[in-house]
This record gives sequence, C-alpha cells and structure tokens, in this order.
Amino acid sequence: MHLDPFEALAEPTRRLILETLAAGECPVNELVAKLPIHQSGVSRHLRILSDAGFVQVRADGQRRLYSLRPEPFQQLDSWMSRYRTLWAGRLDRFGAALEQRRAPKSRRHS
Repeated sequence: MHLDPFEALAEPTRRLILETLAAGECPVNELVAKLPIHQSGVSRHLRILSDAGFVQVRADGQRRLYSLRPEPFQQLDSWMSRYRTLWAGRLDRFGAALEQRRAPKSRRHS
C-alpha cells in the first residue's frame, strides 16, 4: 500500500514521530518514551509512515532502528517550491506596504 504523503502527514502523532526521528535513528522503545501513546500506536504510525516512504527500518541485532528517508521530503519540497514564489511575492509586497506606512510623513511626500 502506498499512502499519499499529505495523508500521512495529516496526523499530528505521525508529525511528532518525524520530528523525533529528525534528531537521528531511534528504536521504537525510545519513540514510545517520547510520545503520549502506547507502543502499539507508535508501531501502527511507523508502519503508515513507512508505507508512505518517510521512514525506514534497520535491524541491529534484536533491535529495529527507525530513521527518516530524505526522498519524500525532497519531493514535498519540490512540490512546495512552485508555491513559494507566489507567497514570497505577496510577502514582499506586504513588507513594502508596511515600510511605507511606517515611514515618516516627510519621507512619504518627498
């Protein structure tokens, strides 16, 4: 099963897992200790994130270490870049309008 990346990221607990894994590879028991849900819930969310391509698992003896995969984040960044220019232009115009309002009256009428 391949899950849409936005569906995977829509769940707040999965975003917390990603934020935790951003610090580096982590076994499931450490994730459980840092999150407000039980081990079965963490495992379920990890499976969903794995199906969506965000997380990979590596065996280290008896432990399973989870880490982030960069590719889905790169794909999201590429998708978002199309819209960054739209917002950047609007924010630039908004910033210019704020500066104009802050400028002393004498500077505005010169």
